[in-house]
Formats: sequence, C-alpha cells, structure tokens
Amino acid sequence: MERTPHVLVVDDHREIRDLLARYLAKNGLRVTTADGGGEMRAALRVGAVDLVVLDVMMPGEDGLSLCRWLRSQGDVPIVLLTAVSEETDRIVGLELGADDYVTKPFNPRELLARIRAILRRASVAPKPADGDGAGRFAFAGWTLDARRRSLFGADGKEAPLGAAEFRLLLALVSRPGAVMTRDQLLDVTAGRAANPFDRSIDNLVSRLRRRIEPDPQRPSLVKTVRGDGYVFAAEVEAKP
Repeated sequence: MERTPHVLVVDDHREIRDLLARYLAKNGLRVTTADGGGEMRAALRVGAVDLVVLDVMMPGEDGLSLCRWLRSQGDVPIVLLTAVSEETDRIVGLELGADDYVTKPFNPRELLARIRAILRRASVAPKPADGDGAGRFAFAGWTLDARRRSLFGADGKEAPLGAAEFRLLLALVSRPGAVMTRDQLLDVTAGRAANPFDRSIDNLVSRLRRRIEPDPQRPSLVKTVRGDGYVFAAEVEAKP
C-alpha cells in the first residue's frame, strides 16, 4: 500500500493552520501543524515529514531562520508562505534552500498543486548512478561535500554555491559521463513548477559554469549536448 505523504504546516495563525490542515487532509495528505519553531522541531522528532509548509512572518524565530535550520538538517522540501509585498523574503528563502513559495492571500488549491508538484518531483528525480552512498565528490581540483552542501576549492576554501546550483552540481557529478536532459535537471533543481518551455536551467548552468569552470566561455566540465541536455565531462572520484 502506498504511504500517505506527511505535510507539516508551521504558522503562528491558528485559523490558517486549521484551514490548511482540513483542506490538505481532505485531499489525501496526512497533516501535522505547529505554531512555531518549538512545535516544529518536536513534530520532526516524532516522525518522518515529507514536506514543510512554513510561514515567513512569525514572532520569535521567523520562517527564514527556520528554513535555514531545516536545510542544515537535511533535504526535506520546503514551501514558504510569504506576504505579497515582501519580494526580498521570497528571494532570500529560495537562496536558503526553499523549494517554492506561495504569496498571501493564497488559494489553498494553488498551495495543494505546488505541494503535489514538489512531492512528484521528489519521487521521480534521477538517482545517482555511480555515486550511491557517496558523501563527497572530487573533480578538477574541486570537492563537493553533499552532506555539508558545500563546495571547496583546491586551497580548501569554501566557494559560494546557491541551493539550486548545489542541486544541479550534485545531480551532474553523481552521473559523470551521462547525458541529463533539461527536464531531468529541472526535476531536481526547480523550485517553482516548471513551464514546458522554461529555459531557467540554461541560466542555472551558466551560473554554475562561472563558479567552477576555468574558462566559462569554453566549458570543459559541464558540456552542452545539443538537442539533448548537459553532461559532466570531468573524471569524478566519489568518496564515502
């Protein structure tokens, strides 16, 4: 029997928590609610959670702080609830590793659609072929630490790497020499539900190349396979 996905709703407004809990449960999800960081952590200790819906504007520990903490603990998907006027919060949230956001006031049906899209991506995302169980990947003088979600240069210094860039690089180094389509890469990197004509993956690849390529204009690590997608062309050593 297929397991029912478990969603944790974190919001300091009781009306919103109760509304979402009823609506999501009515539509086939198991729901736990929390009024802030303390109850959220307690719920996470009790059992596995498949996705967290997290309000940004909360007293005490706000949603962005909790998003940062969640991402430091693992890869549970996060959907932020943000005020329509707070574009900065949405951008910062995505940079911290949130998978998506919905602006208040919102239609519960839209939130449900985004939750289902993220859970679907998580279930079909390409799995590492050659690096199963690996925690670090060494290539061309770089080391990607998957557990710490960090990239280090040959000098041992950490290089800046956004959440989407990390996911893209991890997907590529986990399958060196394998061509990955844009759709596959969107599955593992896209925060918002991808449009069939979405070219954001090309922009993300360009940003990653500027991070790691000796010459981003003549890439030797992340190569384009015309009409198919991208391939990681460097030798990769996967380590526990």
